[in-house]
Amino acid sequence: MTRKSAIQTVAVSAPGDMLLVHRAMAHEADAFRAIIKTHNQRLYRIARGVVRNDSEAEDIVQEAYVRAFAALATFRGDSSLATWLSRIVINEALGRLRKRRRTVAMPESQEAQIIQFPLNPSDDPERTMAQRQILKLVERATDNLPDVYRTVFIARVIEGLNIEETADLLGVRPETVKTRLHRARALVRKALDDEIGPVLLDAFPFAGRRCERLTEAVMKRLGLQGRSSAFADS
Repeated sequence: MTRKSAIQTVAVSAPGDMLLVHRAMAHEADAFRAIIKTHNQRLYRIARGVVRNDSEAEDIVQEAYVRAFAALATFRGDSSLATWLSRIVINEALGRLRKRRRTVAMPESQEAQIIQFPLNPSDDPERTMAQRQILKLVERATDNLPDVYRTVFIARVIEGLNIEETADLLGVRPETVKTRLHRARALVRKALDDEIGPVLLDAFPFAGRRCERLTEAVMKRLGLQGRSSAFADS
């Protein structure tokens, strides 16, 4: 199989997509529910990446589902259902963005969560806090990207689409995706460098519970556990 034919194979929808679409067209509630649950996260993050507003992104995804379900008969399987839905979401989001710019700029949410950063509740508080701080920095850097770069960055880096899938989704050439992604990564890297550079000396904190745990372990091995530390002041 040639590289070109392999790419074309990837772009065509899976048999399961067509089955779900046919079931949805027959008004099977479970089919609609399956489509929504399968694609919710990707579609939300794409919408959120365009408009940078949590509640508006949710509204966009809902509207996109309504539009998509009303047009299911037009889905031919030339691309995956995920790509087809994503195009509808992007068009809806870009339309909202253009409308917003023609009127009054809307305030942006400061509590955005475009990336679900895995936080282990058993981790030390210092590590959890550091992870949350990193998450906020990445979110802010992504939000500040120009629109043309942000959509590519969301698709490639956050959603993990390949070059061809991203090009198909955005209706641009693969070379354009590569160029925009390179620029987006450079901008994010610079933003993170500007934010993190001055505070690198405070990175990898070793305090609180972890510090106390290690201290007590060493004291125990030295046979000094529970001993007074009055000598430390001498």
